[in-house]
Amino acid sequence: MPGKHISLLSLLCCLALILGACATNGSQPSISRKPPIHNPHPTTLPTSIATSGSTDWTMYHHDDARSGYLANTPDPRSLSKAWNLKLDGAVYAEPLVIGSHVIVATENDTLYALDAKTGQIQWQRHVGTPAARSNLPCGNIDPLGITGTPVYDPATRLVFAVAEISQGPAHILVGVDVQSGQVKVRRDIDPPGIEVVSHQQRAALALANNTVYVALGGLAGDCGNYHGTVIGSRTDGQGKLLVYQVPTNREGGIWAPPGPVIDADQKLYVAVGNGESTGGDWDHTDSVLRLSPELELEEGFAPQQWAQDNSTDADLGSMSPVLLSNGLIFSAGKSGQGYVVRARALGGVGGQLNEQTVCRSFGGAATDGSQVFLPCVDGVQQITVNTDGSITPGWKAPSQINGSPIIAGHTVYTLAPQGTLYALNGANGSTRASLAIDATTRFATPTISGQQIFIGTTTGITSINLVA
Repeated sequence: MPGKHISLLSLLCCLALILGACATNGSQPSISRKPPIHNPHPTTLPTSIATSGSTDWTMYHHDDARSGYLANTPDPRSLSKAWNLKLDGAVYAEPLVIGSHVIVATENDTLYALDAKTGQIQWQRHVGTPAARSNLPCGNIDPLGITGTPVYDPATRLVFAVAEISQGPAHILVGVDVQSGQVKVRRDIDPPGIEVVSHQQRAALALANNTVYVALGGLAGDCGNYHGTVIGSRTDGQGKLLVYQVPTNREGGIWAPPGPVIDADQKLYVAVGNGESTGGDWDHTDSVLRLSPELELEEGFAPQQWAQDNSTDADLGSMSPVLLSNGLIFSAGKSGQGYVVRARALGGVGGQLNEQTVCRSFGGAATDGSQVFLPCVDGVQQITVNTDGSITPGWKAPSQINGSPIIAGHTVYTLAPQGTLYALNGANGSTRASLAIDATTRFATPTISGQQIFIGTTTGITSINLVA
């Protein structure tokens, strides 16, 4: 009878719902991360590109691959200031958005949670005394506190940041409860034997495998005995640190603001700066390296002229690698050359699929999977990387519009360091809207949540309304 069929179907549906609910009890997986894909020819399409839609912005450029891309955001007719707040130090790190909280880190070693709509301080946590420039061998940030963009872990509900502190000195990883600001994790992450005072933590933190990854480079001026290093700490703050150090005599910093980028199989890719070596065997400087989740070196790429790049400070270390949707990687840096390599066959020295002059790039790029928007010193540049590795140049912004861009909808948002936010048409680079704001640091980059934009400045943070 029809009535009995309906009842049986309802019973089966209820049973399925109950079983589904039981299956999801327990700890939740982290945002934008999936179990390893056992595919002999995997692509490196970031999982978050396929699943974006949340208004949260939990790490540098939104997702593990640092794409800086949100698909479903209306394009603006105008921009207007919502609120502006002065904090206790300059903001070099990109703001995060978790629920109604805007998380901001300052160079005074303070973390803030602000109300996204009003800017009201919900909590603030001072985690150390920053290093004064006068106590450092070189550098250009004074004081030097939290520079690298923090990362949020939804499994533990902790915001992780690294504070440079004067006592020691030391690099301290803290995990702060997102609701209360209470410090739940605190540990020194400096590997034994390193010259702590010569290392700077500028790269954004990354998160995968229940591990926080932190990269170290040197201070502006390349002084002291520093080595490019990646460190892994369990999110509970326990256990032995994982450590990878670039095998060079000195330098080889990992300092590009996006930090390590992570593919769908949770492999890490880092850009390495110049080293002292200008001849002999390649020492893995001026490179793109792929590391396992356990921070074991798997493979690398370097330009044929890596030694010459080292000698002229023209290395790849100024911009993190860009993971594309077709299994390729685009990389560029200080030399003006762009390189396309296979993510799972980086090729060693001279192993690129294609090399082409593009621009000198500093900071973080943005990508929708095939298009790349580069933070060129002479204006943001749009390029398309084709499936065969060839590069098709597109539009270029005026020279003063050279900040690290993000993409929302069909609009590219970027900054002029003197203090102007630009909303550019992604198709042709024309200006949809612009707005003068407070001065920003060289590597500042916008954050978008809903129809609000948040930007760290030299004195605090500004919130901007996107008017569609």
